[in-house]
Amino acid sequence: MVEGIRAAGGVVWRPVLDGGVQVCVVHRPRYGDWTLPKGKLEAGEHPLLAAAREVAEEADAQAVPQVRLPSVRYRSEGQLKTVDYWSMRAVGTGGFQPDTEVDDLRWLDVDDALALVSYPHDVEVLGAFAALPTVTTTMVLVRHGHAGKRLAWSGPDTGRPLDARGWSEAYALAPLIALIRPARLVSASPRRCVQTLDPAAATLDLPIEVSGDLDEPLAGQQPDECVLAAAGRLATLAAAGEAVAVCSQGKVIPGALERLAGRSGDFRTGKGGGWLLAFAGDRLLAADRL
Repeated sequence: MVEGIRAAGGVVWRPVLDGGVQVCVVHRPRYGDWTLPKGKLEAGEHPLLAAAREVAEEADAQAVPQVRLPSVRYRSEGQLKTVDYWSMRAVGTGGFQPDTEVDDLRWLDVDDALALVSYPHDVEVLGAFAALPTVTTTMVLVRHGHAGKRLAWSGPDTGRPLDARGWSEAYALAPLIALIRPARLVSASPRRCVQTLDPAAATLDLPIEVSGDLDEPLAGQQPDECVLAAAGRLATLAAAGEAVAVCSQGKVIPGALERLAGRSGDFRTGKGGGWLLAFAGDRLLAADRL
């Protein structure tokens, strides 16, 4: 089955002196339209990485992703095209590619951008952005990568290392973690959790802090106690207002996210998988599965 065309982009925003925000829209002379920066995924590229790359190439903006916005679907070149969007805060400039389809860009108040864009689906995405609460920080929360079979490891379980698949997952997570420009890397105690953040630590030149509050229950511990401790630790990290990447464990992450979200949901997280989280203070606003 043909998947169709996959693309990604963003509503890139920056604060202005009056306390409001401006968003970026781009002009494409080939189509004579004003639209949001976006572009096709390269082979094997993660949509979130593609969104950041396209925003840099078309809007000349280095941007930190925050909240997933509605995806749009329409026919293009005779195929179904799906475009995934994120709200993204501009934190710098650079990356513009003159050989893209874009020949002009404008930073506008949201209302002016809504009036300028050429397509109803851009209006929908901008409207969803305008309805978002203020995001104070972002977090990447991941589960450690694969680490072989527990029964095949003769030492203490906390010392069980990543296997080859787990290291591949850790290296795949590193560029996604780097997108949020974390100031801190925090890991649960087991060796496989710390190792999952090792490639990101090398890329970002950051130390890895270890916190037992993010660990699964040991023998005799109540699971709810560990979930509460992990949720509290994540809330405290978020309230500090700095972007952070965290690695925890499969028996802790779902319950912690349920408590932070204040609702039940499918927060099961596969090994080597994770979430992009957006917070207002210590309140979880959005959780986007990576």
